[in-house]
Amino acid sequence: MSLREIRAAARRHPRVADAGIAGIVALGCGLVLTGRTGATVAHTDAVDWVSVVLLPVPLIWRRRAPVLVFAVATVLLVGSQAVGAQSPAALAVTLTALHAIARHRPARFAWPAAALTVIPGFDNRIADGPAWGAFAAVSAVTVTVVLIGMNQRTRSAYTIALEDRARRLEQERDQRAQLAVAEERARIAREMHDVVAHHLAVMVALSDGASATAAQAPQRAADVMGQVSATGRQALGEMRRLVGLLRNFSSTGTSTRTPQPGLDDIDALVERVRAAGLRVSLRHEGAAGAWGPGAGLAIYRIVQEALTNTLKHAGLQANAEVTLRYRPGAADVSVLDDGAGRIARQPVTTGRHGLTGMLERAAAYGGRLEAGPRAGPGWQVYASLTFDQTELVR
Repeated sequence: MSLREIRAAARRHPRVADAGIAGIVALGCGLVLTGRTGATVAHTDAVDWVSVVLLPVPLIWRRRAPVLVFAVATVLLVGSQAVGAQSPAALAVTLTALHAIARHRPARFAWPAAALTVIPGFDNRIADGPAWGAFAAVSAVTVTVVLIGMNQRTRSAYTIALEDRARRLEQERDQRAQLAVAEERARIAREMHDVVAHHLAVMVALSDGASATAAQAPQRAADVMGQVSATGRQALGEMRRLVGLLRNFSSTGTSTRTPQPGLDDIDALVERVRAAGLRVSLRHEGAAGAWGPGAGLAIYRIVQEALTNTLKHAGLQANAEVTLRYRPGAADVSVLDDGAGRIARQPVTTGRHGLTGMLERAAAYGGRLEAGPRAGPGWQVYASLTFDQTELVR
């Protein structure tokens, strides 16, 4: 059994360890007593052996009440000297209790206790003559015991501080991981809303168009329903991808980012909306910067949500205009519709989650978003996003 294992066992079972120390002190004192030479009177021998057996007993409580144990040991030390006992147990127990004070109590307790340990021997030296060598030895041992105990106390406090710091760092790391997971889940939820809302709006618009033309142009209606099917399959594929990310979170707490749509996909988005029957014009002004995938995704989702709302609320008779203006470190997104089909059909209502998502995406890039009715008929969405240098490396 190694020394480290012994220390670990002592920390787990402190009472057993203290009892073991008391037994070791008693055994050591007994060995010292039996090794002495010279005859002694019978009653002195009996007192010595009784002290060897009984004096170490208070050490069982040395960890829980070191000051009290030291006080008892000091009284026993003075008493043993008064009756002329030759047992080393009294001094050994006193030094062990002194170590406990230095180990488990502040220094203001240790040094006065050390003085109380040395004073009885000092008085004895005055009475018996100048045996200063023995007195100096006891004093040196006493100071050494105090310094050892104080050093152990300092090391223990340092170790506890390190363990506490490591525990707090681990807690902070876990909290950061939980916040990252929550943020990623919120991002996935926004993506889910944008994907589902957009594709369902396209499918509803296509279905309405197919219903209107089924009697006069059945082939045209069949083609439109084919587009509905393709749009539904595309939506299902994107939903499976997002659900897969959520499942990965549930099992590992991490996710593997898959490619997200960006600026290069806006043309395809507009074509998909045109296929649903909405007349959309797209204009790019300026050149986009190397802003990273996050910026492209934010612009794409804002355009997607704005066109989705046009499909829901303005209808297929409306005309929409998408304008993307790129400036150094910034981009402006404008989506307008003339509201021409607003009363042609019952709008699809889905709450304000889409508007909230657009606001969050704009705010994430230090921008702003305005959405509301135009001065004339129709609706407008305007967003301004800014990108700093940190976004370039994302």
